[in-house]
Amino acid sequence: MTMQRALDEAMHSETADSAMSTLIERGVWMVDEDTMTQAIHKVYCGIMADHAHPNEKDRDQARQMIAAIGQSIGTG
Repeated sequence: MTMQRALDEAMHSETADSAMSTLIERGVWMVDEDTMTQAIHKVYCGIMADHAHPNEKDRDQARQMIAAIGQSIGTG
């Protein structure tokens, strides 16, 4: 399913919660710098991390990941 089709289906939802559920069911996730930072920390640092919480390196990687996604979809 394309992102455009998933967004089109979500727009026909009756509530914001329903729209978000529709997007998630179709594999479309919305993230910001904070949630991307947390995800990067969990995936790349994991249980062997030398720090308990995301650090500035994780946040920088999140910004770079968001920018790369933007470039790949033509918005960056």
